[in-house]
Amino acid sequence: MPKHTLFVCKSCHRSSEERPENPPFDGTLLLDQLNTLCSEKFPADEVEVQAIGCLWACSQGCVVAVSNPDKPTYLFVNLLPEESTVALLEFMQLYIKSRKGSVAWNQLPGLLQSAVFAQIPQPNDT
Repeated sequence: MPKHTLFVCKSCHRSSEERPENPPFDGTLLLDQLNTLCSEKFPADEVEVQAIGCLWACSQGCVVAVSNPDKPTYLFVNLLPEESTVALLEFMQLYIKSRKGSVAWNQLPGLLQSAVFAQIPQPNDT
């Protein structure tokens, strides 16, 4: 079975107006926290955390995409590193357990209900 991947924008920051001159940016902080917790909670062959230079949603704070080749992709925006890590891992558990990758909005961890931006279907989904 293909890995489930968390794509984390490492250049994201809560507000482009408040970007620090020197990193770390919020996206890098979130990436570090996810790497640490994912390695504790999931087998290495099940979940991968991958840094992405930019997910093109700069006005949307920290952005994370969750993907698997056999499931829809979820895009989460406006995530805060201090608060989002645990919620993202809770979502990953639901996503992995779902054979088709569909997670109903009301099943999302509360913090992610307002952060889910899109569910992008697989090309063959009808």
